[in-house]
Amino acid sequence: MIVVIISGSVALLADAIHNLADALTAVPLWVAFALSRRPATRRFTYGYGRVEDLAGLFIVIMTLSALLAGYESIRRFFKTQPVANLSWVLIAGVIGFAGNELVTVYRIRVGRRIESAALVADGVHARTDGFASLAVVVGVIGIWLGFPLADPIVGLVISIAIFVLLWGMARDIGRRLLDGVDPSLVEQTEQALRSVPGITDVEEVRLRWTGHQLNVDSTVTSDPTMPVGRFHELEHQADQIIRTKLPGINAVRLNPSAHPTASMSSHH
Repeated sequence: MIVVIISGSVALLADAIHNLADALTAVPLWVAFALSRRPATRRFTYGYGRVEDLAGLFIVIMTLSALLAGYESIRRFFKTQPVANLSWVLIAGVIGFAGNELVTVYRIRVGRRIESAALVADGVHARTDGFASLAVVVGVIGIWLGFPLADPIVGLVISIAIFVLLWGMARDIGRRLLDGVDPSLVEQTEQALRSVPGITDVEEVRLRWTGHQLNVDSTVTSDPTMPVGRFHELEHQADQIIRTKLPGINAVRLNPSAHPTASMSSHH
């Protein structure tokens, strides 16, 4: 922001606003991870894992700060303003890119490992900041080559790029909030369940993310005369197999398929 003041660069202003928003998003994520460790209560029977997805939603809203930079960039097309201290703008851009890329690699790697959509979103968010910083460098080179409009053009391009990535982030977080999962996870779960000796068929599979933990609920077909204790053994086996195939498993719950004939005969 100091370099923005001494230079008047609208491209660096866009970059600075986005970096500030990115730094602030670490706060709701930290709160979310702290809350998700709390045990389930009578009111929140699934625990507090969903707070993580709400934090992701907050990150998306924070990124809307790019609107200000976009507006300022368009205004500069009609009211040109020279950019001073170009060397400092260039240095700020390079530092911004390097710092953001380091943060990006770390957040995305950890986010994918623990299957946290919010943390991956925050990593992608940091990467857009990195490219925005790189774009600032391009703007500086443009001005040096005698093209003063390079600065507002870069500022506008940064804003558009932010909105494109914002759409992808909002879609991923929205799916999580609506209990959406990757269909391939459902297929993998079905295959894992069918491989358990004693399970003859899989009727229904329900998966639900609670933050970065996956809950599995499935209705399976087995021998109708199987004792309850043996069925629980099947559930335990299924749990172990699924944990080797899928990431972030919180709990696996099996329900025996209804056997109408058996239930009718028991009533008689």
